[in-house]
Formats: sequence, structure tokens, C-alpha cells
Amino acid sequence: MTREPGPSVRLKLTISYAAAIMLAGVLLLVVVWMFLLRYIPNGPQPPGTFPVGPSRYDLEVAFIPRAAVVMLFLLVFGLIGGWFLAGAMLSPLRRITHATRLAGDGSLSHRVHLEGKRDEFRELADAFDTMLARLEARVAEQRRFAANASHELRTPLAITRTLLDVARNDPEPGSPELVERLYFVNTRAIELTEALLVLSRADQRSFSLEHVDMSLLVEEAAETLLPLAEERGVSIEASGDIATATGSPTLLLQLTTNLIHNAIVHNLPDGGEVSAHTAVVSGFVVLTVENTGAKLTPGLVSTLTEPFQRGSERIRNSHAGVGLGLAIVESITRAHDGTVTLAPREGGGLRVTVRLRKAQSLVPPLVMGKSK
Repeated sequence: MTREPGPSVRLKLTISYAAAIMLAGVLLLVVVWMFLLRYIPNGPQPPGTFPVGPSRYDLEVAFIPRAAVVMLFLLVFGLIGGWFLAGAMLSPLRRITHATRLAGDGSLSHRVHLEGKRDEFRELADAFDTMLARLEARVAEQRRFAANASHELRTPLAITRTLLDVARNDPEPGSPELVERLYFVNTRAIELTEALLVLSRADQRSFSLEHVDMSLLVEEAAETLLPLAEERGVSIEASGDIATATGSPTLLLQLTTNLIHNAIVHNLPDGGEVSAHTAVVSGFVVLTVENTGAKLTPGLVSTLTEPFQRGSERIRNSHAGVGLGLAIVESITRAHDGTVTLAPREGGGLRVTVRLRKAQSLVPPLVMGKSK
């Protein structure tokens, strides 16, 4: 926004300080003047009497010039002292303004680091430093995510182009095997694009809040993924109490589905187990999803929420999705001001715990997946 130049805050404060001192001086002189008048006779002395003190005229001649000198001194003192005092008071604000301009130019690594005891300026500086740290982390995350997304999208597009070149040079057009491969690659690209859109929507928090019973979402997700679990020989156990959270029904269903899908896919080859449980603990809705599988180290578990990663391996099998499952879970949880914790199970497999704030209102929870 373009603004016309105006007086600085330092000048305004200086004038305010000087005006306050002048006003206090005038009030003080008025009080002194009124006090002195009580002891000065009003009018001339009676004839034949000896004057016992100065008259009001004598007082005016002696007091008013000196009062004017005092007021002039107070004005100069107020302006000079107010100028330096305002500068000292506003010096932290100049540092914050400098950091803001650097951030506006793209330098997010600079921090104010305002020293001293806590006051309004230092609280503002600390809040600004915290905002810069979070913004820098988010920008770094977005850049890393964009690089990964570009790489992942380039792969199916390159494969599609190769297959199309083969089809164009194939003397027998319409090969069923070629069509099937093109369909598979195209489906994977669509799934990746949809996952990226979900992730972007969660990051932007562009959703309305409703009351959602997480236990119903667990049942719906388990029922939807039951054919996949039966195909892979994995059993699903969905249980828990009514746990009503506040958030987006669509995104929370996506979160639940991703967790159970990830638990099914990354499981034992046959005879694996998946359990999903909901509870209310200390004012929080807790969703816990566990699965059997290979033993995982804490270092490997810490990488599982990275986009396009499954530990240190790339996702490539037909049911493993596009490598954004747990990244979407973390993003949706963060958008709902919740936390997600991943921990390896002692016998192998993974335990994922999502904590969301419990809905405080007594409004009935939103029932999903059922129609009358």
C-alpha cells in the first residue's frame, strides 16, 4: 500500500511528552498563583497606613516573567528530553521493522533476538521470531515437497510418453498389454495428483469445522478396506468408544483411511493383523492404529512421514499408494491442531497415535456413511 509521508512516531511521542510537561507546568503555576493571591490584598492600601507587603501589581511584575522563563525551559526540556526518550523507547521497534523488511525480501533466517526483561516490545519480538522460525521450516518443507512431487510426477509422465511412442510404432495397435500398462500408469498419476490436492487443502486449512465421531470413521474405513485386507490375508479389528472431535469430516475420513490402508499394505505377507481403536483421554480424542510387520528402528520410524518415502525405500508396488499416506496424515492432524506420534512395536510393526481436541459442545456428532 502506498501512503503519503507523515510525521514519525518518534516526533509524535516527543510532542506528546513536551505537551504533557507543559500542561503539568501550567497547572502547577496556576495553583501557585491562586495560593499566593490569598495573601495579597485586593486593591490599594487605605490612606495613612504603612504597606505591610507587596501588592498584586508587585506580584505580577515579579512572578509572570519568571513563570514565562520556567515555561520556556519546560518546553525546551520536554522537546529535547522527549526526543531522546522516544528514540530509546522505539529502538526495539526499529530492530523489529528491520527484521520484517528482511523477511519481506526473502531472508527468513534473520532473527530479532531482543535482549532484556519481558515487556510489550520483547513479547512482539519473540512472537515474530517464532513466526519466522515456523515460516522458514514450512518454506523448506514446501520446497522439499515440491522437488519430490516434481520427481514423482515426472516418472509416470515419462513412462506414459515411452508407452505412447511404442504404441505409435507398434504394427499391431491396440495391444491389450500396452493398454493395461497405460491404464495403470495413468491411474497412479491421478492418485498422486489427488493426494497432492488433499495435502494442499489440509495445509491451507480451507475447510469448515463440524463434529465428527472418529469411531464411526474407523468403522467406515475398515469396511471400505476389508476387501484389500482379505486379499492380503490381513485381519482388521475396529473398536473403541464414541470419540467426537471437531474438524473436517472428509479430511478426518481421509486420515483414518490412510492409516488403516498403510497398516494393511505394510504388514506381514500372510496372517497379519491391524487394529484401530478410539478413546477419549484427558479431553483429547485418541485414535490408535497398530499393525504387525517387520521390526522397525526409531530412526527409520522418524522418516515415515516424509513424502514419497517408506523409510528409506521408494514406494513401487501396486497397492502401496503414492507414498503420501502418512505425510497426509501428519498434515491433516496439524491442520486440526492435533499431534501424531509414530512408534515401533516390540514384536514388529508400527503404532500410530493421533490426538485431536475433543468437541466441547453437546451438539450431536456428525454421522457419516449412513443415509436414510
